[in-house]
Amino acid sequence: MAKKSATSKKRNVKVDAIGQLHVHSSFNNIIVSLANNEGQVISWSSAGKMGFRGSKKNTPYAAQMAAEDCAKVAFDLGLRKVKAYVKGPGNGRESAIRAIHGAGIEVTEIVDVTPLPHNGCRPPKRRRV
Repeated sequence: MAKKSATSKKRNVKVDAIGQLHVHSSFNNIIVSLANNEGQVISWSSAGKMGFRGSKKNTPYAAQMAAEDCAKVAFDLGLRKVKAYVKGPGNGRESAIRAIHGAGIEVTEIVDVTPLPHNGCRPPKRRRV
């Protein structure tokens, strides 16, 4: 019996003029996503998607390129203002927000939502180089 081809139809996401910007910046990669106010993702990009590999993924330039790619798609769909939510300790948090602003999307507010443990899991041991 032949398998059915897995074709997924594209979701229709309602794009308002006001939305949310989520920047997840870890030590290894940067993920930028633009969503509407309901939280449905309009467009996303990451440093790895832009072709950066290895340690080059966690650079401010990689964050800038990923943010510009993400903003271009959302701007064409009609997004004009965003509230920025920044998560993680990595490089490129600020440069991603600057790139979004440079692409024509106004950043109204910046909120740091980095999760901080109340002494939860034991952190990894210190590197000795």
